[in-house]
Amino acid sequence: MTDFPTDNAGIARSGQNRDAMEGTLTDERLGHLVRLLGDHPTVVMSGTKIADELGVSRSEVWRLIEHLRELGVQIEGHPATGYQLGAIPDLLLPEALEPQIKGTLFAHNVHHYFRIGSTNVAAMQAGAAGAPEGTVFVAEEQTAGKGRGGHSWHSVESAGIYCSVLLRPRVAPADALILALAAGVATADAIASVTGLAPDLRWPNDLLFGLKKFCGILTELNAEATRVRYVVIGVGINVNHQEFPEEISKVATSLRLESGRVWSRVEVAAALLKSLDRVYAELLRGGAEARRGMIARFQEMSSLAKDRRVFVEEDGGYAGTSAGLDERGFLQVSTNHGKSVRTVLSGGVRSIEDVEGIRQLHH
Repeated sequence: MTDFPTDNAGIARSGQNRDAMEGTLTDERLGHLVRLLGDHPTVVMSGTKIADELGVSRSEVWRLIEHLRELGVQIEGHPATGYQLGAIPDLLLPEALEPQIKGTLFAHNVHHYFRIGSTNVAAMQAGAAGAPEGTVFVAEEQTAGKGRGGHSWHSVESAGIYCSVLLRPRVAPADALILALAAGVATADAIASVTGLAPDLRWPNDLLFGLKKFCGILTELNAEATRVRYVVIGVGINVNHQEFPEEISKVATSLRLESGRVWSRVEVAAALLKSLDRVYAELLRGGAEARRGMIARFQEMSSLAKDRRVFVEEDGGYAGTSAGLDERGFLQVSTNHGKSVRTVLSGGVRSIEDVEGIRQLHH
């Protein structure tokens, strides 16, 4: 899920995305079938045995097998001889994720889609319908993912992580920015714990390596004047992408391109959910002190937050020098050679080097 041009994900009020049609929730039997074959990787399992395990007919087993094949899962064999996985699939199925996130807020309510318009749209709809806090939506592919400003996401099937979580924090809308910052910190921590790589944070919550973006986060909320009803945090991570379309190849990257190796998306997604759980719990328990600590931590992890020449896409666009975050988490930018300081409320922020690189790209 990559939001390009290199756009900062921000905080958006709820609204229906008519282009993002919700997909079909993955049949639980598909996950059970993949787990069953995965638990016996060296054994050819008969259709009768699988049918007994799933509680379906043999003809239904054949239909489920064909469905998985259409979705790219390598399954060898046929009804007369039985079935066997050709390779263990790296799918973000609840059966794969939930054992790794036991004890977290997200452990028991993971919804999986092979293909969906937008996990954020699905999560916002679930929030409006009363779904519980901690509900997770993951997809192998997004067809209409959106970032801030309406930019589309570059989504490659089963190469990235496209994940949205539903939260119901007891906070005022004015304090919601801290959740976006916390999501950025949590995601960076998760990436570092799995890969050993050290991402850079761009306000409010993009993740980069150098000038190239590999992760975007979109935080949306539904709120009254004085309280937030629910918040959806959508995280898109380029994990095993090997290449990108020409128009974004110079500003996009992935964990695979940065490290030279393939990563388990299940491991990365599990680390992400555990990190989000930990950071969210810290904010809820710690009050004002925890919020100040989170702002300080974000600033420490971001090379763009302080003493960096930046361009802000707000109020017609302006350049200046980043001057750190204020007590609410908004970025401060010093302009006119230090004579004034402006607060960035929602505009995209890029380093001057990034802006110059994009100009060269388009010329």
